Amino acid sequence: MPERQLDRDAVIAATQEAAALAFASWRDGAVPDAKVWEKSRDNFVSEIDMAVDALLTTRLQAILPEAAWLSEETLDDQKRLDARLLWLVDPIDGTRDYVRGRSGWCVSVALVADGIPVFAVMAAPAEDKIWVAARGEGVTCNNAPLSGSTRLDFNGSRVPADELPRLDADLVTVTKPNSIAMRMTMVACDRADLVATLRWGNEWDIAAAHLVAQEAGAVVTDALGGPILYNKRKPLDFGLICCAPGIHDAAVERLSGRAARLLNPSV
Repeated sequence: MPERQLDRDAVIAATQEAAALAFASWRDGAVPDAKVWEKSRDNFVSEIDMAVDALLTTRLQAILPEAAWLSEETLDDQKRLDARLLWLVDPIDGTRDYVRGRSGWCVSVALVADGIPVFAVMAAPAEDKIWVAARGEGVTCNNAPLSGSTRLDFNGSRVPADELPRLDADLVTVTKPNSIAMRMTMVACDRADLVATLRWGNEWDIAAAHLVAQEAGAVVTDALGGPILYNKRKPLDFGLICCAPGIHDAAVERLSGRAARLLNPSV
């Protein structure tokens, strides 16, 4: 199969090149050396997002031309639905942190085969980290193998969050990067036990981090505990749970009522 002959080193190099391009304009604690605007309310984008997207389009499509393309910053071509292989890319995940001079952003690249991520690279140059994962082969961070959270007790679970609702007072907050993908790597690195959202999210936000976390031993599902598959006609999923296997059932139980009310507000 094509992904078996994938030039992984070339994908890693392309992601590092893209990360270096973004990092060159990033300014620690300040706005970047780049034009920034809002695509929608509080949804930022910069000219660097576009430049990284263009670079990755060129590099990745040259590495595996038969793979289709889906990215946050590229017009969606529905021809991808007929493709078995798909590059799923977020040029800068965590743009809000990028434009504010914070380190919680990354370049996120995943190769999806038949709806499942099979190879992923994430680069966070402001934190000098790179994650590489291959399905069934494990994951590394800066070339060191990762093993994620093994927490069994939901009470006291570490959650990347600025603050938690009163209903979750039994959980513990830890530092929260803006990038949802980087929050998921915290579970993979055993720096957090649970990442959970209750909103519609885009496939490109989590595809690479899904594989990173999964290969470190975490469970990744939607907010209702269902599987997440990629390359859907509408590339969206309701919510996310990324956590240690031992607390997944408790996380689903904790979120299920809130999820149901959001999905069916008239009930």
